[in-house]
Amino acid sequence: MILQETFTLANGVTVPKLGLGTWFISDDKVAQAVRDAVEIGYRHIDTAQAYENERGVGEGVRNSGVLRDELFITTKLRAEYKTHAASVAAIDGSLRALALDHIDLMIIHSPQPWAEFKAGERFFEGNLEAWRALEDAYKAGKLRAIGVSNFDPVDVDNLIKNGSVKPMVNQVLAHVGNTPFNVIDHGKANGVLIEAYSPVAHGATLNHPAIAEMAQSYGVSVPQLCIRYCLDLGMLPLPKTANPTHMRENAKLDFSISAEDLKTLKGLAPIDDYGDASRFPVFSGKLQDGARQLAVVAVGGGVAAK
Repeated sequence: MILQETFTLANGVTVPKLGLGTWFISDDKVAQAVRDAVEIGYRHIDTAQAYENERGVGEGVRNSGVLRDELFITTKLRAEYKTHAASVAAIDGSLRALALDHIDLMIIHSPQPWAEFKAGERFFEGNLEAWRALEDAYKAGKLRAIGVSNFDPVDVDNLIKNGSVKPMVNQVLAHVGNTPFNVIDHGKANGVLIEAYSPVAHGATLNHPAIAEMAQSYGVSVPQLCIRYCLDLGMLPLPKTANPTHMRENAKLDFSISAEDLKTLKGLAPIDDYGDASRFPVFSGKLQDGARQLAVVAVGGGVAAK
């Protein structure tokens, strides 16, 4: 059963192969979602400072009825924090918000602030400042593992070459129709586990005829096929849902995709329409008109990667 399987990070820490994403689950509802997930068998919960639901996630963890050490909790440093001091304060802020004595994995949410996502500037020095804060917290035992999100290989190399601890995880947008093979290959070459957020493309794969036809041939749902696709490529998928029925379905993955079908899925034309989610930078949205307003939302938790 996939909920009982784990990956081993470069530092020896094990992480459950399937996690629960919590983007857009509000702070007053996420505790119940966490409790439901844990009851079903999930042991890996993913949140972020930008989601503004860390408090609720921590409540759900503490009231789950499962020992803390049996759960793996991930959170993310806001993309806007690119100084050591701001990052140190934010790490401690997450510990307080979650009300936990340690965090299993903490990652930099983006190499650029959301208002400048993929705009050209790499923020190498700022990311090193944030990384050094994560390294300090890791060495102090506050964090069991550290990593990044939305980082291209050149951004990861900056940390590998100039930091004292290699990133253990890179969490990126990855799904059928948008698979960053260069990032996956770079991760494998450097011992960095690739996590896949939005493995169902924020719902964009649900109405894709070719994907639906293949899912039917396996007797599974489109989400199940898409999540299995990520696992078969060696990634750790993080499907987001607050619905217990969907949580159960997403974890029913006792099948594998044939080599021929995997090749077909890898070669599908890119998905370029994410519906309402298209406005977010991680789904290729550009912060042009209304950039100031969106930047404010980014800091508040609306523009985030999941």
